[in-house]
Amino acid sequence: MKFRMWAPALACLGLNCITPVLAQSARPADHIVAVVNSEPITNSEVNAEVQRVTQQLNQQRQPVPTTATLRTQVLDRLINDKAQLHQARETGIRIDDAAVDQAEQTVAQQNQIDVAELRRRVTKEGLNPQRFRAQLRDQLTLSRLHEREVESRIRVSDADVERTMAERLAENADPFAQDINLAQILVAVSEKASAEQAAGIYVKAKAVLDRIRAGEGFDKLLLEVSASDRTNGGQLGLRRADRYPPAFVNATQSLGVGEVSDIVRTGAGFHILKVIEKRAPTVYTQSVAQSRARHILLRPSAQVTPAQANERLVDYKRRIETGAATFQAVAMQYSQDGSAAQGGDLGWATPGMFVPEFEEVMNRLAEGQISNPVTSRFGVHLIQMVERRRVDLSPKEVREIVRNQLRDMRYEEAFATWAREVRERAFVELRDSP
Repeated sequence: MKFRMWAPALACLGLNCITPVLAQSARPADHIVAVVNSEPITNSEVNAEVQRVTQQLNQQRQPVPTTATLRTQVLDRLINDKAQLHQARETGIRIDDAAVDQAEQTVAQQNQIDVAELRRRVTKEGLNPQRFRAQLRDQLTLSRLHEREVESRIRVSDADVERTMAERLAENADPFAQDINLAQILVAVSEKASAEQAAGIYVKAKAVLDRIRAGEGFDKLLLEVSASDRTNGGQLGLRRADRYPPAFVNATQSLGVGEVSDIVRTGAGFHILKVIEKRAPTVYTQSVAQSRARHILLRPSAQVTPAQANERLVDYKRRIETGAATFQAVAMQYSQDGSAAQGGDLGWATPGMFVPEFEEVMNRLAEGQISNPVTSRFGVHLIQMVERRRVDLSPKEVREIVRNQLRDMRYEEAFATWAREVRERAFVELRDSP
């Protein structure tokens, strides 16, 4: 599940930020700038998001687009989010209060504060806690929608996996084994575009490429024409090349750092790629670091709030660390998980077996160390790292890793195509300022 949490200005509180999606009521001096399936987007909503993004870019020391450009980007993202939320509601996706409680607890714990302090900071930033919780609910709704609608589109066959493994093993210098970071300028093409329309858009993309090769800055043209995310210079991130679309790797494998590719055509449109970083290929991974941990899980309910569960786990940790009880004994007595009978033992686990919010904390623990309470989508945990080891992967495990890599490679293109389809189905009315 690709869950991305958003927090208001608060420098995003160190979290990954996405656009807030809560509809706001127009104040008397405000006006509506767009309507999406009968839901308004107000000028104040756009202004607030422009201010938040500007603050975030300044804190990250990234170039800030002009106000007009940034407003256009923000409005476009708000429209997409509202269109997707409309689809979620139409298809019956609902997020209950318990899930929002856990999400709020996660935001607080990731920033090493309690929920009361989180709400105080949210209020200080001008967003009341009820509105913040509504935004969290929308984030969870979108995450569930993306999991159902986008991931279900991705198909990786056994033949795909076997072919990819054979290709990697056969090549001594596999370009898909190196780590690369690419930036892109995307000139989008609608799935419904005719051949003539696509040809016209290609001419536009070629003109952009010609300007870059004539000496104009990639970053300048990115802000001017790209239909993809323009923050952080359009960078897609340093990762193994096999997590990029194959067309991207093929177009850039012979390029040096700083060089720009020819035009690459995908289902999303025409891409111009710039190589930001390359790291030498590594031997194909056939071993993996495994972790063995224990945990105690408390599930919040009508009788036990997340805060109360957190307090109980803090007490359990104190008792264990002072020698009053063992972790195994406390887990067997109190943990609300199937591992309780084994003293909370989760067995040997490979990366990716646990949900990210659990695994990220577990990975930071030294052997024998016990975490502070950790909130996940399943409840509140106390984690103890028992030991770590490195083991060779079985052929089945190697195939599963390759399968997941292929799914990751295909996710971004599947998401872009799906999001465009949702946008095209939505009723969108843009309104001029009064």
